[in-house]
Amino acid sequence: MMTEEIDPAHVLSDTVAHKPDRVMASSSTHARAVRSSQALREALLELLDRRPFDQITVREICGQAGVHYATFFRHYVSKEALLDAIAAHEIEHLNRLTVAIRAATDFREGFRALCAYVEDHRSLWSILLNGGAGPAMKEEWLRQAKMVAATQPPSNSWLPAELGVVCASTVIAESLAWWVGQPADAYSVEEFATILFRLVTNAFLTPD
Repeated sequence: MMTEEIDPAHVLSDTVAHKPDRVMASSSTHARAVRSSQALREALLELLDRRPFDQITVREICGQAGVHYATFFRHYVSKEALLDAIAAHEIEHLNRLTVAIRAATDFREGFRALCAYVEDHRSLWSILLNGGAGPAMKEEWLRQAKMVAATQPPSNSWLPAELGVVCASTVIAESLAWWVGQPADAYSVEEFATILFRLVTNAFLTPD
């Protein structure tokens, strides 16, 4: 009985030929997952501009995102988990803006940029800071602020860096929570940026 001989070169070439295919397929799957996750985040933000979070359904988010209903649950266990993911990103961004203010030569312009960002996402920040998850969001903000503080020098000689960042972040978070809870036309970005500028710089950022 004859046994078919297998050419080792053929086996090797076949393996090499299929490995890039697998890598490309994996990369493509990852890229699609990233796009789906981003689309879901953007969809929720768009819907929040139109109505309250508790009136938004997962199906509506998927429809807005152009993502299949089942795909949603491969990324997030609930719409609350999606909101948490957005919140973590938003808090990280605002912390970076806060640190930039401490390092800037023009504090007033820094506060204007921060307030303009919150105004552009007012519905979201109203939910994050004044909704049922408000205390948890502020706690996360402080947690991230302390991590940032570990890499920052003191803003002045009398105030430890961590304490300065924690106090400034607390004042900013509570002040923003109050602002977004007011009627949208009560205080403009410029007006509220001036209020924050005076509150924070006089208390924490003014040198000795």
